[in-house]
Amino acid sequence: MAAFGRGECFVERYLDRPRHVETQCLADAHGNVVVVSTRDCSLQRRHQKLVEEAPAPFLTPEQETLLRDSSKAILREAGYVGAGTCEFLVGQDGTVSFLEVNTRLQVEHPVTEEVAGVDLVREMFRIAAGEPLGYDDPPLRGHSIEFRINAEDAGRGFLPTPGTISRWRAPSGPGIRVDSGYEQGETVPGDYDSLTAKLIVTGATRAQALERARRALDEFEIEGMPTVLPFHRAVVTDPAFTAEPFAVHTRWIETEFDNRIAPYAGPVAAGEPPVLERITVEVGGKRLEVALPAGLGAPAAAAPKKPAAGRRARKQAASSAGGDALVSPMQGTIVKVVVADGDTVAEGDPIVVLEAMKMEQPLTAHRAGVVLGLAAEVGATVAAGAAICEIKDPS
Repeated sequence: MAAFGRGECFVERYLDRPRHVETQCLADAHGNVVVVSTRDCSLQRRHQKLVEEAPAPFLTPEQETLLRDSSKAILREAGYVGAGTCEFLVGQDGTVSFLEVNTRLQVEHPVTEEVAGVDLVREMFRIAAGEPLGYDDPPLRGHSIEFRINAEDAGRGFLPTPGTISRWRAPSGPGIRVDSGYEQGETVPGDYDSLTAKLIVTGATRAQALERARRALDEFEIEGMPTVLPFHRAVVTDPAFTAEPFAVHTRWIETEFDNRIAPYAGPVAAGEPPVLERITVEVGGKRLEVALPAGLGAPAAAAPKKPAAGRRARKQAASSAGGDALVSPMQGTIVKVVVADGDTVAEGDPIVVLEAMKMEQPLTAHRAGVVLGLAAEVGATVAAGAAICEIKDPS
């Protein structure tokens, strides 16, 4: 009632550990609707996609037929015109449930383009010009996987982390496509989405696409700030994602992924060994990889690759603290104050909620005690390392 002024409730069936599967559709003004491809987008953190692939793997023929037929029926009934994505959840028992229609071209559309050979942006212009599609569901060839390269610290619960890129080296080779909006030396701000680039890898089969993805992710170098590259390198070797039965679901990262990724440690300190730069050259028709000290070709002040931490990372970014003080681990805007000054809290209780890069992150109590000196206000901007309050033992 408080939010909408109406008391009706809409009840939906709860699906435990569902997959997120969708169809990329095109609909013209003449009543024609085609499904260009299916996609799987189950690999998510905080219900936001990280990895997408086309076509959606490990579906039964009956499930694929249902997805395609349902998508066409929904768009025809709505009189929809343009590019759109029909999203579904697939339960552990195989149940397919409609979720929503995204009435736009989505971030993950390149994987559909790669396997269907259809330029979706061009088709949107054709449809807008009133032209008929002129074809049915296109045949698919190969398999394509997209990895979102976000400015987030995977070792700290995917904490949004704006910063300046001191080194940028994108992979290349057969089946490799990189769509990016940033270059070396540019700053990723905290006011916008954390996406810095998309790595799209395509192969003749899913197995070949995964093999190419492992190589491309190893070659991809972004330094000066944390990114989710370490997570992607881990997930392309995880049987839950790579093998059948497909065990990934929309809450898999939070509930089942064994996160051994070390938190980002920052730039190299003085006196530490120099970072080596890998360069691929071709000599006599053969590709060779050589290692040179970073900085010979361009300046680099970057973090070396760290060994994996031998422990499971916390599901939420741990609140930084020094003694009694609770400090913000990141720059952000306070969107919610959960407690009041003088409240008693337990370790792990939320104190405030910060928003950075369009994502909300709870800041939790690092110890049990009484909240003192809380001056946080909704809408206030806090810097990384700024004290939010103190949590002291009851007197």
